[in-house]
Amino acid sequence: MNPAFTYSTTFVLDRNYYTECFEQSVVIEHALRRYAKAIFFILFGAVLVLFTDVNDYAAWFVFALGILEGVSIRYQRPWWVTRQMFSRASRSEVKLTIDKSGINTESFYQTSTYTWADFSEITRTSKGWLLAHAQGKNYISNQFLSNDAQDYLSSKMQDKQSEQ
Repeated sequence: MNPAFTYSTTFVLDRNYYTECFEQSVVIEHALRRYAKAIFFILFGAVLVLFTDVNDYAAWFVFALGILEGVSIRYQRPWWVTRQMFSRASRSEVKLTIDKSGINTESFYQTSTYTWADFSEITRTSKGWLLAHAQGKNYISNQFLSNDAQDYLSSKMQDKQSEQ
């Protein structure tokens, strides 16, 4: 692969991008233990409402918090996408640059630069790339990448796998 490789593109952080990002980066677990906090709040709130003299507003708030927690778990994808759509970064244009030193993203609100050494893992998904680093994970969709950029990321992924 050409060591002087450089690729730049721009894309918009819209609902479709956020939906793809969630679907490709989050593994949804359908276990009862995910609802433990919601169940706790619902039961604790019910006990407060029914059996104590605690302020009714506070007791009902705890109960409602448990219901809200359960809804946020059950509808995790739309919940997450909607929260992203309400963020100030939503609908903003992002400039993505991939080169020999790493990956840089620039938007009106944030600039992030990661060197290849910063990434602990590079994973190809069915629709893009998941890049893990110390601060979390980033997702890059293939729809914004040329074939050369995808090949370059693939070579970096192989380099990371050979390092481990």
